[in-house]
Amino acid sequence: MICFPNAKINLGLNILRKRPDGYHELETLFYPIGLKDGLEFIENKDNKINFSCSGIALGINTEDNIVFKAYRLLAYDYPLPGLDIHLHKVIPFGAGLGGGSSDGAFLLKGLNDHFELGLTKNHLMGYAIQLGADCSFFIENHPAFATGIGEKLQPIDFSVKGYFLVLVKPQFGVGTKEAYQGIRPAIPAVRLSEVLNVAAEKWQESVVNDFESSVFPLYPEIAQIKSKLMEMGAVYAAMSGSGSSVFGLFKHEPELTSTDFPADYFIWKEWISE
Repeated sequence: MICFPNAKINLGLNILRKRPDGYHELETLFYPIGLKDGLEFIENKDNKINFSCSGIALGINTEDNIVFKAYRLLAYDYPLPGLDIHLHKVIPFGAGLGGGSSDGAFLLKGLNDHFELGLTKNHLMGYAIQLGADCSFFIENHPAFATGIGEKLQPIDFSVKGYFLVLVKPQFGVGTKEAYQGIRPAIPAVRLSEVLNVAAEKWQESVVNDFESSVFPLYPEIAQIKSKLMEMGAVYAAMSGSGSSVFGLFKHEPELTSTDFPADYFIWKEWISE
């Protein structure tokens, strides 16, 4: 079976408060985009997992990969056979795009479908939450307003269809721990669910990603990417999540030249169709 786990972007992200357990409560809107990995699995007779990867090098042990963990999670409760799993990695990590979470969630869905486990959406989301806070979003994979630590999802009828997306990531990533350094949680005067109700052209001053305040001083290059996208005509530009990627929404496809960004930057472009 083959599937194509997709990335997401965050439209706004407010850090509301720090909880007694050390985690932070937030509010954000998860929005799926067309940037995708490739994930394939087939049964084997060895009764073990054979995992391989191509594309972007992961640099971690197989046992630490979220795809491996997703298989183990279901195999603990269901008699799954051995699998040969191959992941072709396209979505960069440390980028705030949820690529790893998507890979894990899509394997859960694929195993459920292929082996006819009969798991409901809520069951799958329960497993996904054990893999990561935003994994459950990719079970339904539709725009959703997220609260809590990102695990409480409210599907919403929301679209930026018709805008052109330019996504830019420098060669480095940003770790979640360092992104939270310097964050000062606060309840915004107007909640995100309200400020997103206007056209994207009016978002720039009101739809913010709180991580920019802590990440931009550490990594000025990321701030420069945002400024460049705005110079190019983006009606809205922001970091996605806590990672190093920045996206811009345009009314018209901009002309990108080889001098706009360094050659080793990752760039993804698409017309948003849904």
